[in-house]
Parts: sequence; C-alpha cells; structure tokens
Amino acid sequence: MFHIEEELKKLPHKPGVYIMHDATDEIIYVGKAISLRNRVRQYFQSSRNKTAKIEKMVSKIARFEYIVTDSELEALVLECNLIKEHRPRYNTMLKDDKGYPYIRITVDEDFPRIMMARTMKKDKSRYFGPYTSMAAVKDTIDLVQKLFLLRTCNRVLPRDIGKERPCLNYHIKQCTAPCQGYISKEEYGVSIHQIIDLLNGKCEEIIQSLQEKMEEASEQLEFEEAIKYRELIRSVTHISEKQKMTDGSMEDRDIIACSVDGQDAVVQVFFVREGKLIGRDHFHLNVAVGDSTKTIMTSFVKQFYAGTPFVPRELFLQTPIEEEEVIAKWLSEKRGKKVMIRVPKKGEKERLVELAKKNADMVLEQDKERIKREERKTIGALKQIGSWIGLEHLIRIEAFDISNISGFESVGSMIVYENGRPKRNDYRKFKIKWVKGANDYASMEEVLTRRFLHGLEERQKKEEIGEDTRLGSFTVFPDLIMMDGGRGQVNIAVSVLEKLGLNIPVCGMVKDDHHRTRGLYFNNVEIPIDRHSEGFHLITRIQDEAHRFAIEYHRSLRNKGSVHSILDDIPGIGPTRRKALMRHFESLEQIKDASIEELKGIEGMNEKAAKSVVDFFHSENSDIKM
Repeated sequence: MFHIEEELKKLPHKPGVYIMHDATDEIIYVGKAISLRNRVRQYFQSSRNKTAKIEKMVSKIARFEYIVTDSELEALVLECNLIKEHRPRYNTMLKDDKGYPYIRITVDEDFPRIMMARTMKKDKSRYFGPYTSMAAVKDTIDLVQKLFLLRTCNRVLPRDIGKERPCLNYHIKQCTAPCQGYISKEEYGVSIHQIIDLLNGKCEEIIQSLQEKMEEASEQLEFEEAIKYRELIRSVTHISEKQKMTDGSMEDRDIIACSVDGQDAVVQVFFVREGKLIGRDHFHLNVAVGDSTKTIMTSFVKQFYAGTPFVPRELFLQTPIEEEEVIAKWLSEKRGKKVMIRVPKKGEKERLVELAKKNADMVLEQDKERIKREERKTIGALKQIGSWIGLEHLIRIEAFDISNISGFESVGSMIVYENGRPKRNDYRKFKIKWVKGANDYASMEEVLTRRFLHGLEERQKKEEIGEDTRLGSFTVFPDLIMMDGGRGQVNIAVSVLEKLGLNIPVCGMVKDDHHRTRGLYFNNVEIPIDRHSEGFHLITRIQDEAHRFAIEYHRSLRNKGSVHSILDDIPGIGPTRRKALMRHFESLEQIKDASIEELKGIEGMNEKAAKSVVDFFHSENSDIKM
C-alpha cells in the first residue's frame, strides 16, 4: 500500500525527476525539480493557485516515484527523455516534441567543423548535449570558432584545397584557411582535441585565459570588450556543466548497481536506449548475511536477463561479476549480437553507475522504514492481539459476517488474515440455504457449520486417498476465529465447534453504543483494548473487511436478481417504491409498524400502495416473521 503522506516525508532536498502514476499504474505526469521535496509536496498542499488541469491530475495520483540527479540540467534532460518515451497525458505543454540543441563536431572529416544540431543522428560525428540554452550553444560555437580559428565553409577537403580563394573569415583572421593548405591536418587536429576537452568540461584553462583578457580590458577602460569576455565566460561555464542523461554513443545499455544491508538488497537498473536514459526500475532481493556485492550482482544479472526478452549491447556494472565470460557469451547468444559487460572506472559512465547506486541506497533506506512499519501493523499487531487473549503462535485468523438487506435471503462471508495480512485467495462466500428470514444467529450457525464440516470432509478424504498435496483453504483451520459481536455470536461459534469436535479459540469483537469496537470477548471475559494500538487497528481492518466482503456479495446477487426481497412480494410495490421505503425507514421492522398515513407521506406512495403494505404485513394469513 502506497501512503502518499508518508512518502512525501521521505522526499530528498535534491534535484531530480518525479513520475506520477494513477490507480492503473499508468504514468500520467513527469516533472523535474531543483528540490524534489519542495516541488512534489506542493502538489498535495491546498492552494488557490492550482489550475483546473493540475487539480484534476492530483486527484488521480495513486503513487509517485522519483530519480535523483546531480544537477538541475540532468533533471531537465531526463524529464525530456521520459516525456518523449511515455507521453504522459498531463504533460500537454511538451507534446510538441520540442528538442534541445546539440553541438556537433564532424570528426569523420579531415578538417572537422563545429555546428549546432537539432537532433542526434547515427553518423560518425561527435555530439555533445543536449543543452538547455540555445543562446549559450550559439555563443560557445562562435567562441570556439574564434579561439581556434576553425573553418565554417562546406568545402570538401582536402579535395578542394586551392580551388577557390579563401573566404572573408581568413582575411579578418578568424580562420586558418585549411582550404588553401595553410595549416596541416595534424595541426588542425590538435585544435579539435582541445575543443573536445572543453566540451567535456575541461574548461579551466580557457576560462582562466578569458578571465585575464576581461580584467585586462577592464583595466584599459574597454568596458564593452570586458562585458563581451564576461558573457563568453558565462557561456563556457554553462556549456561545460556536466550531465549524464544523454550519451553521444547512441548505444543501448543497462546501468546496474546495488545496495546491501544485512539480508536486504536493492538492485537499481537504469535503461538507456539510443543514448537516452528513458527509465529505471528497482528490484528487491533476499540475500544471505555476508554475501558480497559481486555474488549479488552475478545472481541478479542471470535471473533478470533470463526473464527479459531484450538484452542491450552493453551492461555497465557497479562491480565485476563471477563467470563474466560465460555470462557475456550467453547474453550475446540471447541478443544475437555481441554483448559487452563493463565496470566503468572513470568519466561520465562511472558517474552514471554512481547515480544508480545512490538511487538504490535511497530505495533500500526507505523500504527498510516501510517494512518496519508494515511489520508493526501486521506481525506486531498480531502478537499484540495474542498477548491480550493469551495465545502464542497466532498466524491465521478467520472472521465471518452476515448480510441481509430487507429480505428473506441472507449471505455470509468468510475472510482470512495470515500474518496480519489479508489472504484473499482463501476468502469464501456463502448463500444461506437452511435459514428462512433475517435471522443472523441461525445464519451464522449455518455458515460456520458448512465451513468446518467441509474442512473435516476434505481432511478425511485426503487421509483416505493418501495424496501428498497442498491443503485447500477449507482444510486449513484457523488459530483464532473472530466474531463480529459479543457473547451471543461467540456462543454460536463455540456450540458449532463442540458439535464437530473441534477445539479452536473464538473471540468476539464487542462494540459500544456508537457501534465502535471497545474490547474483546474471550473465555467469558470482556478484555479492554487500547484503541490507539496497532492490535486495535488490525481488529478494525478485519472487521471492516468482513463487512465489505459480505455486503459486496449481497449487492452483486441483488444486481443479478438472485436475492429476493420481502418487499418485492407486496402487490403494487415496484423497484421505485421499494427503494423509497428502504431510504425512508431504517429497518424492515419500522416498515411493518408504519401506519397508512405515515406510508402515504413517502414520495411515490399513494393511499392504495400504502394500504397494500399494511395489509401485507398485518393480514390474518400473513406468515411473515420478523
């Protein structure tokens, strides 16, 4: 169960992307944040500034998840990738498929050029980005061309060397004129390598050089020139900010890292497709104390890729794995092409693995808190109930309820809780067969008798056949039966068990005048319980679940016309008048005692219909028993 209020408390004050899911687990919104904690919490705070679209989106959120990044730029690029991949319905402002600019260096040419590109293509060029500022990209390209005197023409070199005169850029000293052969391929290549270093973030030297020029211009009172250098420094700084959400290699790869704490482990997988991080998933593993990260990663890789149809070209792992050559060969055969398993040691690839590790650490830490909370609500609550009534080793609880709505036919429900959690596969429904009329005690006696008689018959049959098969839900008897009531309900259950020769503890849930559970009735003693305890909350959940399951079954039968209401037998009372009577009166007893005048006051009832109701319940031949 995802508790939004609890999860909001765990949000980190870090940049990242948040992903909103609806009740069907569809992704309905993707957003980025400088601080995940501040941004996501805003959605769930009361505010008059929310648009109608946001209000509607928030009302549909069933859970959210997030990916922590190292910078806002990384978050923005990842947001763009995820929106393009999943097309969330509430991200309408981004459905124009807007992209972000790249810087492209045509390294496949003898004399490469630098230019801006709108998309990354699978060619031999080197791409950097995407970037968030179009102006910064243009300024940087302009700066690089001026600093390194790169060519901007489209001439095919060296084929066209010397065929035409050099362009204006050469004459204004902004190009070294490789078109005239004034610079060798090797000298030109040195500049290209320096530019690649710059775009990879190694910008200290060039920023220092620009800083010196800015200060020199300022000292000479050339303030316009100084401002130009200042803006160039800003552009270089912005364009060199590192981000890992998109990779120029255009490869498909999975990045895998894990976090371990005792017997609990979480493996985080980032999915990179065509160079873009498009999603992630995490997996919980039960491990032995002392298992190494290498052993855990090996086990995960084998199990995960045995069950997934897609195998990427590369796996980037946190640590080396055992049997690496054999596993790589197996994955290559599964993919149909060579698969590389790598453990990055430096650069952006290593930092991406570190990011996966960081997210795995956070998931594990949060899930440890959730698991502890769930244990308090389930196993802890079960032990608390056992301590109240003196029962040890309490695992399976069965609870029963009867539902009848103004009718002869009643239905019964049996729900099962094991280790404090509902075991819905063992729930059972009973349509009352032996009891006529609304008699809850007799109906409960029938349900219990049928339930345990069936179980005894199954056990006997199993012993006769001698099959070593899994026990069915009726064959497994509970450690405790909980009745929705006090002494009367408990006595019914005890009498049924005695007749069948069974010794199963029976506990009643005693209610106060406001129909709220106030204590437990066990062994002829009412035991008070703490209403703020986890044990009390578990009892309440069991009680509510038994009611829900019984009422749901009764409603489904009524919708199918299978449950016959006593009001349906009254002449002149159709579906509309029957509903009006049930809305106006709280019970069938009140309808029976109503006068003609009182019945006439109900919407849709005339004197003839009112008289028909009174005659039905009070005629001498009536055999209706309340």
